[in-house]
Amino acid sequence: MVLHVDEQDNVIGFVPKLQAHQEGLLHRAVSILLFNEKGEWLLQKRADEKYHSGGLWSNSCCSHPYPHEEVQDAAQRRLIEEMGIDCSLKKMYSFTYRAVLDNELTEHEIDHLFFGISSDLPKINEDEVSEYKYISKEDLEKDIMLYPETYTEWFKIIYADIERKNISNFEKLIHIAS
Repeated sequence: MVLHVDEQDNVIGFVPKLQAHQEGLLHRAVSILLFNEKGEWLLQKRADEKYHSGGLWSNSCCSHPYPHEEVQDAAQRRLIEEMGIDCSLKKMYSFTYRAVLDNELTEHEIDHLFFGISSDLPKINEDEVSEYKYISKEDLEKDIMLYPETYTEWFKIIYADIERKNISNFEKLIHIAS
């Protein structure tokens, strides 16, 4: 179940996740960006078996809060469940987006974006993640430009948004965290 919300992120009700994606219902989500101490981005490649966006590169972790679960708690929980990493997370901001996906599905989310710093190596949950990599900001920027089809729609939106806000610089993220 996901939290069906209005434009102000007020809960309207609970709906099955697949239904939310089939009908393009606005729902609450969390996304996490992790960086190691060298400032490299930790990306995950979604498991091929995922019902949408399988086999695509994405941010470190993303999910949906349980009913009655705070977004911070959901972000911490899913980071441990998907990537086997437990570190401090700081909320950056929230944003709303709508993206048409494969399999005639639509993501329409109010996404609460968190980031953290950890040099721990992931212990991936292979039901969720097929592989991971650390990548420099410069290499990530080039790769997204050359191969946008290999990245999830929401990650491309997140990346463009933090670039536009000029906060993708690692030193600025460290400042925000403190």
